[in-house]
Amino acid sequence: MRPPADTSERPFVLIWEVTQACELACEHCRADAQPARHPDELSTAEGKALLDRAADFGDGQLVVLSGGDPMKRPDLVELVDHGTDAGLSMTLTPSGTDGLTGDAIDDLADAGLRRMALSLDGSTAERHDAFRGEDGSFEATLRAAEQAKEAGLPLQINTTVCAQTVDDLPAIADRVADLRAVLWSVFFLVPVGRGAVLDPISPDRAEDVMDWLHEVREERPFGIKTTEAPHFRRVGLQRRRGEAGDGDAGGTKRRAGIVAGDGFAFVSHTGEVYPSGFLPKPAGDVREDDLIEVYRDSDLFTSLRDRDQLRGKCGSCEFREVCGGSRSRAYATTGDPLASDPLCSYVPEGYDGPLPTRSRPQGATSE
Repeated sequence: MRPPADTSERPFVLIWEVTQACELACEHCRADAQPARHPDELSTAEGKALLDRAADFGDGQLVVLSGGDPMKRPDLVELVDHGTDAGLSMTLTPSGTDGLTGDAIDDLADAGLRRMALSLDGSTAERHDAFRGEDGSFEATLRAAEQAKEAGLPLQINTTVCAQTVDDLPAIADRVADLRAVLWSVFFLVPVGRGAVLDPISPDRAEDVMDWLHEVREERPFGIKTTEAPHFRRVGLQRRRGEAGDGDAGGTKRRAGIVAGDGFAFVSHTGEVYPSGFLPKPAGDVREDDLIEVYRDSDLFTSLRDRDQLRGKCGSCEFREVCGGSRSRAYATTGDPLASDPLCSYVPEGYDGPLPTRSRPQGATSE
């Protein structure tokens, strides 16, 4: 899919974190999920009102229901049905637990769910379950993947890239193909939530992984997208330029893809509106503010959409329109969402300013 022509007017992706509750204790969890639901979660009525307002962004607005584990909400099917009736394209990212049964998946499909995304962070039960903090998660995930296909739901696989998982990526890609997924979403770790204690890969290793992912995309039947690694698009442009033998970057001024706040918005389980779940800087609250006005007009969102406000080498980069760097990672490592992304190794020609450091949040381990 291509993002909307004007991401200043509507997000390509709107994520609603319907709950923080989850049975798993994943090492990378952005939400720092807990076993029990939060007493101040948006109610069913508030959730329906949120979905109705999201529909006002325009026809077919994509909404992702996430968590925690959204299966922990007893009104989940009702919410999917309501969003579908409102004209939204409803998708879901449940956790791989025994609660994700075939009957539950059938009910969601009947309610109009358009796609299901499951996380696979290891190619084997040993690796995946260790990362997810729950024995049996791997088998539950594979079982849910088969049940989703039986229900006619397109399947997306999400994978976290960090020091603990990077060597397993080729084997995970084989699993993605075996599951006949339509899309592999490869998430490059941002040190927030529990993920702050994990080790990210180095910028040079990230560059190699992105180059490899372009090769995989050319060879495999599934699509590939990256999350919190927009320089995947820069790597693709450089590959095409090299193949064509053209010294011009080509297409570097054309806006493409999405980053936090620019084609992307996130509503927390208690109603706060963030540019991304990985950039926990609130710009409003759906209980008090209008969702569309927050997205279109808040200072935080409008600044993130203005690539000329980027600082450091991201601000000087000729690829800033097609990339823009991870605003979430910049915020997590510097406190400034407009700073340079420390995961990117590319230095623009002629740039002689400061380079981003690999600083980590307090309490995090070093690479």
